[in-house]
Amino acid sequence: MRDGGNTIAVALDANYDVNGFYDEMLAASGRPRPPYDRLYEELNRLGAAELQRRWTLAMEMFRNHGITFAVYPDAQGTEKVFPFDVIPRLIDGSTWERLEAGLTQRLRALNLFLDDVYSRKLILKQRAIPPEIVLSSSLYMREIEGLPVPHGIHCHIAGIDLVRDEKGEFFVLEDNLRTPSGASYVQANRYVMKRVLPDLFAGYPVRPVEGYVHELLRHLRWLAPDGVEDPTVVLLTPGINNSAYYEHLYLAKQMGIELVEGSDLVVDDDHVFMRTTRGLQPVHVIYRRIDDEWLDPIFGRQESLVGVAGLVNAYRVGNVVLANALGNGVADDKAVYAFVPKIVRYYLDEDPILPNVETYLCAIDSDRRYVLQHLDRLVVKTTDASGGYGMLIGPASTREERDEFRARIDARPRAFIAQPVVSLSVQPVFDGGAFRPGHQDLRPFVLTGPDVYVTPGGLTRVALKPGSLVVNSSQGGGSRDTWVIGPND
Repeated sequence: MRDGGNTIAVALDANYDVNGFYDEMLAASGRPRPPYDRLYEELNRLGAAELQRRWTLAMEMFRNHGITFAVYPDAQGTEKVFPFDVIPRLIDGSTWERLEAGLTQRLRALNLFLDDVYSRKLILKQRAIPPEIVLSSSLYMREIEGLPVPHGIHCHIAGIDLVRDEKGEFFVLEDNLRTPSGASYVQANRYVMKRVLPDLFAGYPVRPVEGYVHELLRHLRWLAPDGVEDPTVVLLTPGINNSAYYEHLYLAKQMGIELVEGSDLVVDDDHVFMRTTRGLQPVHVIYRRIDDEWLDPIFGRQESLVGVAGLVNAYRVGNVVLANALGNGVADDKAVYAFVPKIVRYYLDEDPILPNVETYLCAIDSDRRYVLQHLDRLVVKTTDASGGYGMLIGPASTREERDEFRARIDARPRAFIAQPVVSLSVQPVFDGGAFRPGHQDLRPFVLTGPDVYVTPGGLTRVALKPGSLVVNSSQGGGSRDTWVIGPND
């Protein structure tokens, strides 16, 4: 090790305080946990000054490769370089094996649930979960009841948000079954890490993440309508002003498929065609990154300028396949989320491998009374929002904010749930040559099709604002490379 204040060990010992949160890298003694031993020594060998230099190189690579995101609340739609931390997160093989099994189980159950609630509704008729909670969801689409989907699979691409509590146990915080984003940053983080810090990989059997794009294309091609031997797959984007446009461009390029906007597609006689310089070309599978209501102005929002008129009817008659299917939002609803453990037991007759965070439904009288009495201790969320918006973080709130939420809950109880403040795990964040704890979550991506594929690790999002629990990039969060340690595939 180097001597003096430039070493990681000295910096951590002198300035690092986790305030009771579970540190994934360091044990209570201040020594690294077993998966991090070699990494800790290598970081210590490099020292803070060299890490700063390499972080600067990493940010230059992100900037030069256009690895950005747009911020919607910014009136100009400003694109920003995706924030990045150079210290990777490590997950040992046995822990990952359990997470992978739990994610696979959860997606099997949620796909069965979606197929059921839009057809026979057995889970509702038998009141295994409250039908009034499901059918009152603003994200439930009655327009597609009875609409069959290929292979009975509604969610082909999912991003499931996991958090780790003060004991180091993983919980599911949120399901994202509509148009989950972030997979491209998993690829970008690994690409950049391999080039600016290749020495950190020495001695670690880090499972590769590069196979995701191949698996995504394989799963999409498998969805093609019967009789189509060489399907044309396209990625449908709302356009360059979308916050995830970089990802749309990246995934289309890596899969070797066309990135199209609504104006590039036309529906004729219930078939979808792509406009090309050689004329109209049939399209068979659409990986769509446009929300349900904007997808087709005939079916949804009439003012949509990003959708394709007639697309939903072409989908209805089976001439084109949409991934993901319509109507998945009901399973993303945070009130329905509370019943996923029961959904798993109902459809699979198994205990859930991954537990939920304890959740109170304001639509239930006893839960609502508890929430209103304990607003200063809870996190209150709207059931249909995402991105960290529309939340009240009770311990950090003012009396005026709590009074506002109390009135909103009283007026529309079905629209809110509440959860205890989850003590998100932390890990050292490299910040301006110094180290401090940063809270983090994990979003693995799950592909369901001819088989189930789970990305080894997924996207670790980090709260880069000191003390913040919000990891979303739109609110100051960033990411880091996630290493699953185990045999390479």
